[in-house]
Amino acid sequence: MSKKDTEKILKILEKSWEKVSIPKVKNVKIFEIEENKSILVIDSMVAVLTANDSILPFLGKTEILDKFPSVTVDSGSIRFICNGAKILRPGIVDFESFKKDDIVGVKDEKFKKYLAVGLALEDKDRAHGMEKGQIINNLHYVGDKFWNAYKEISFRI
Repeated sequence: MSKKDTEKILKILEKSWEKVSIPKVKNVKIFEIEENKSILVIDSMVAVLTANDSILPFLGKTEILDKFPSVTVDSGSIRFICNGAKILRPGIVDFESFKKDDIVGVKDEKFKKYLAVGLALEDKDRAHGMEKGQIINNLHYVGDKFWNAYKEISFRI
């Protein structure tokens, strides 16, 4: 990855990952999963670069995910979320504070484990008042291409 591309990625991270300390590095390892979808390794941080150029924390790295707001979903939602469905209002049982377009983690109600991460389609206050509708665009979830590819490349990191 070129120095210019590395700087671009680090600037995006500094802007969208405000509560995360981004290490000063010269190189970012990039593992292309498919066209416009990659796993980024920045020092000890792992991130996912999605097709819409969003950079999200990788689900396997809880210490980073905990720095982002989250929602908790009921057990009936898990199957759909882990197949890529957007997070809908009826399945959300608890909200942390977030704004539209923020990165938001999705946890299960029973074990409080992360199932997915995506971008908020609504502010928390508006979403909380809704009875139905899409709240989070699910961009990375347990069992997706990023998740499975990381298992294969983790020994090279």
